Amino acid sequence: MSQRAPEAAVFDRPVILTCGDPSGVGPELAVRASQALGARLPFVFLGDPAHLPRGAAIREIDTPEQAMTHAGAALCVLPHPFPAAAVPGQPDLANAQAVIDVIARGVDLVTRGAGLALTTAPINKKVLKDGAGFAFPGHTEYLAHLAGGARVVMMLASERVDPPCRVVPATIHIALREVFDAYTPALLREVVRLTAEGLRRDFGLENPRLAVAGLNPHAGEGGAMGREEIDWIADVVAGLRAEGLAVTGPLPPDTMFHPAARARYDAAICAYHDQALIPIKTLDFDGGVNVTLGLPFVRTSPDHGTAYDIAGTGKASPQSLIAALTMAAKMGAARL
Repeated sequence: MSQRAPEAAVFDRPVILTCGDPSGVGPELAVRASQALGARLPFVFLGDPAHLPRGAAIREIDTPEQAMTHAGAALCVLPHPFPAAAVPGQPDLANAQAVIDVIARGVDLVTRGAGLALTTAPINKKVLKDGAGFAFPGHTEYLAHLAGGARVVMMLASERVDPPCRVVPATIHIALREVFDAYTPALLREVVRLTAEGLRRDFGLENPRLAVAGLNPHAGEGGAMGREEIDWIADVVAGLRAEGLAVTGPLPPDTMFHPAARARYDAAICAYHDQALIPIKTLDFDGGVNVTLGLPFVRTSPDHGTAYDIAGTGKASPQSLIAALTMAAKMGAARL
């Protein structure tokens, strides 16, 4: 499916795209995204020009605003030198600190207003930890740290399916056996509130409708398959409704994601990682977007990793990156 970029007139600054791991698919996908989007959606690649595919049409620029004039004919690159070459599929620990520095520089650019929004190409957390002592579980936590410890939630979204699919896992990268302790009333309240605020601010939904998934099969089936829904989830949902939020649930997770069900809500709040990610990756494997809600700036990323195994082969699909850039521009424009 094609991605429809917002009209250039609705924003006056480019999206900033950080390079991610230069040995992954990020650089080659940036070139292909630039070719697909052209001047309709100006963005800046923040990274080392030497890491881009040989023969790619690029234009080095001095400031992000220059991309508003030069985007379309070539990929606009704001150079950030790296200490080592990038071999596709072979990450180099020598580049780890530069990858981290690019992320921080991207945040600085959007925070200062030089960029409309931030889109981040994939990183490898182990490479960053081994090469530079990276102390964060991932991109999102590091961005929250750079934003002063902001409380954030991860939303996966696809607007290529109809109705759109948006899912928020309340617990993320923890073992399934730990979910029952980590998923608490306080966490559910926070995730629902942050999601509602993010959808209002960045997606133009005045009164977003949120659906809370049950934790247990069939939402517990009246307590026969677990009592969390009865003991506290329903009470939390009722309390949030009393605050004026349009929240329903707990709903049976296995019947929440067909088109008729999705038409009744704007985002699903899920208890754990796979409950959220399996449906969206099934519905739109190539076009899902990772959105961080709660930051003082817009951040999106493609919903895939570094893909070392196919880096440099031309096999990687640019659709998720194109969708991430497109969504970042729309969200950034909503904040203007």
